Amino acid sequence: MKRLARTGPRPRPGIVHLGPGAFFRAFNAVYTDEAMRRSGGDWGIVAVSLKSASARDQLAPQGGVYTSVTLTPDGPEPVVIGSITEVRVAPEDPDAVIARMSDPATRIISLTITEKGYGYDPASKGLDPTDPDIAYDLAEPMAPRSAVGFITAALARRRTAQTPPFTVLSCDNLPSNGRVTRTVTLDFARRVAPDLADWIAAHVPFPSTMVDRITPATTDADIAALAEATGYHDAAAVMHERFRQWVIEDDFVQGRPDWDATFVESVEAHELMKLRCLNGTHSTLAYLGYLAGFETVAEATADTDFAALCRALWRDEITPTVPPPESEDLSAYCDALLARYQDPLIRHRLWQIAMDGSQKLPQRILGTIRDRLVTGYVPDGLCLAVAAWMRYVGGVDEAGQPIDVRDPLADRLRAASDSAADARGKVSNILAIREVFDPELAGDDRFRAAVTGAYDKLVSIGARSAVASYLGSRTWSAP
Repeated sequence: MKRLARTGPRPRPGIVHLGPGAFFRAFNAVYTDEAMRRSGGDWGIVAVSLKSASARDQLAPQGGVYTSVTLTPDGPEPVVIGSITEVRVAPEDPDAVIARMSDPATRIISLTITEKGYGYDPASKGLDPTDPDIAYDLAEPMAPRSAVGFITAALARRRTAQTPPFTVLSCDNLPSNGRVTRTVTLDFARRVAPDLADWIAAHVPFPSTMVDRITPATTDADIAALAEATGYHDAAAVMHERFRQWVIEDDFVQGRPDWDATFVESVEAHELMKLRCLNGTHSTLAYLGYLAGFETVAEATADTDFAALCRALWRDEITPTVPPPESEDLSAYCDALLARYQDPLIRHRLWQIAMDGSQKLPQRILGTIRDRLVTGYVPDGLCLAVAAWMRYVGGVDEAGQPIDVRDPLADRLRAASDSAADARGKVSNILAIREVFDPELAGDDRFRAAVTGAYDKLVSIGARSAVASYLGSRTWSAP
């Protein structure tokens, strides 16, 4: 069978994107392809992988084109996307990546590198100089490994050449992702060249964004089905839901594509809504649902109790902490989320969502817990989610089978769990890991008691019964 190949000219590059994974291909690249079709402009994307060569190996033989497949009840809707003009693997030639980023034609650097890719320390709210890639880049700033290192090196080169700066656009699920990116970049630059940090602070915009489109991992079966439907093989195809939402702070130093996004002065209210309502319940389902034996979000939320769990969390624990964004109805938003979760066409694996929980929990769940505790209310459902994460990172499921835990702190978390014999000890040991839990929250007796009690229930009666027990306690609506 023939392989998908580019048939028209490549667009001229204007964007360098760090992290060309499935979400980028289902989201940023699609928006940019549509923008160039609609309004023109030299906004081709140079996609740069900071670690793996897999995206390059998939895309390069196809000339950078791939298929974006919208999954609908009426069948899949494939569209060939041509916005990626070049694919690079940074470790193979770091200087070439810096050269492309410092090229005057490059006007935007965008990122989807996951929460763990920023070298950000939530406890200090700044750069983590002990992060292995950050530590390496501080020692070798002209041969970087990290996104922050590449951005700083490229800006240093542009400053020396008196080339106008680019805009840095984070598209990851981090609260105030633009401000986080600016903070770690300035912290890094100050350690390398303080005058460079001053120049970046004065001239480089870091707008925040909110992104939303559920993108399950593409399977071999998906690729085979696409080949049967289209007559070509596409190793880089991505599957996604129809829904999408992109909210962007409109602060670009050298223009932007005509993206079909919502442009705002501040994205804070939208991102908080999404992080807590969507990502918070996604992570809750990931850990409790996995322990209960479900494979996907749709399977978990097809269960009456797990659907009710989401509704109870939204009503009683999450939305009281979320100021409604302009023109958004939180109740309707949450109803729409549950409908998206229950879509059987979107096989979003719980194991996939469960990855990197130590990086995700502080933004998705712990902030909500902290805000509810301030009001005097103990959010037992979210504490159950934290306990489920602790049980999950212990590495053994309810049937005694090993769990493939993918997390940058996996070894430490497993050791913390294994070094205690009971729930109280395991919870206490994991709460002591400062990269995840700040001391104030970890030391709150109400939080510790709720998580310990929930962990005990998970061990003694299992995840399904623990969820049912939580729902049985919901005899009133929380303030």
